[in-house]
Amino acid sequence: MGEILFLCGNNKRAVIATLSSIGDGVEESEDSLTDVIIAQALEGLSIESASDLHKVLRVETYTTPASAYKRLEAIIPVFQSRMGALLFLISALLSRGLDCVQADRDDPSLPLVTAPFGHASQEIVNLLLCGQAVPNVFDGRMDLGGGMFLKGVSTNVEVGFLTLLESLNFCKVGQNLKCPKWPIWVVGSESHYTVLFALDTAVQDENELEARESQIRKAFDAQDQSGGGGFISVEGFHQVLRETNIRLPSEKLDSLCGSGFIVWSEFWQVILDLDKSLGGLKDSTGQMGQKIFDLYHFNGIAKSDLNGSQFSSGGETPMQRPRLTKLRVSVPPRWTPEEFMADVAVL
Repeated sequence: MGEILFLCGNNKRAVIATLSSIGDGVEESEDSLTDVIIAQALEGLSIESASDLHKVLRVETYTTPASAYKRLEAIIPVFQSRMGALLFLISALLSRGLDCVQADRDDPSLPLVTAPFGHASQEIVNLLLCGQAVPNVFDGRMDLGGGMFLKGVSTNVEVGFLTLLESLNFCKVGQNLKCPKWPIWVVGSESHYTVLFALDTAVQDENELEARESQIRKAFDAQDQSGGGGFISVEGFHQVLRETNIRLPSEKLDSLCGSGFIVWSEFWQVILDLDKSLGGLKDSTGQMGQKIFDLYHFNGIAKSDLNGSQFSSGGETPMQRPRLTKLRVSVPPRWTPEEFMADVAVL
């Protein structure tokens, strides 16, 4: 938490927001009394407007990590309470500075928290991951012409981000978020966020196939002015071929350029079928790019767990608990997309 707040504050400051009704009671109390103090402070607390929140908010600024960590450690139960998520969001926004937050965004008029369910916008997610409230997940900035541009993530991050929307071709997550310092990723799904992580940092090491794909994709994305749509102009495509030393046969080149724009998925399939001597990745051995590793997926929303049932007078009651799932990952997959969708067993 402290590292996130200092990241938002350009490593110069961290602002910690808590409730004035709690005061220093939590910090000075024994652990056994902490929950009681918080419960009493939150009892009857009703916040229905910004002015209501302003009346009970207590804001403190820290300029050294040690002092901020000490304060956070002392009041961590406050952030575990029902007000915790809101207080930490306010802390991050104030650490960044409200003027800087608005300057980070493409459209400052849009809400940071979306109605009606209170979902975090991408600006909030990016603020917590990279310290800037930029609204997009691609790398750097996208020039739209006429002095207009869209803002993405411009720096490397310690914790990354993946989203289901990319698999549906609604966006393209850049390398800054896909390749964090540590093998930990926040995952955006249809309704909430989960966490994917690995215990071995070697899972991020690129093999020959992945390194070549990253090189080609970076060159392709540099020419992509579609907002992450995954297609480029013919002129931009020829620039990609020059930068990556790819020599396509004339019939393949004409086929890709026939529609006036080039789609990444079609281009990549051609690269996979193109001999390495021509800049492609055709692998006669079938061994290139193969990897097997373990990942873990944590879903914090409690679900019924029949294996952890409790017995009561009314019978057996499934326990509600978050889920941690171990995943054995094979690259490339052991099945084709068609086999997976058809639920065909692969031995």
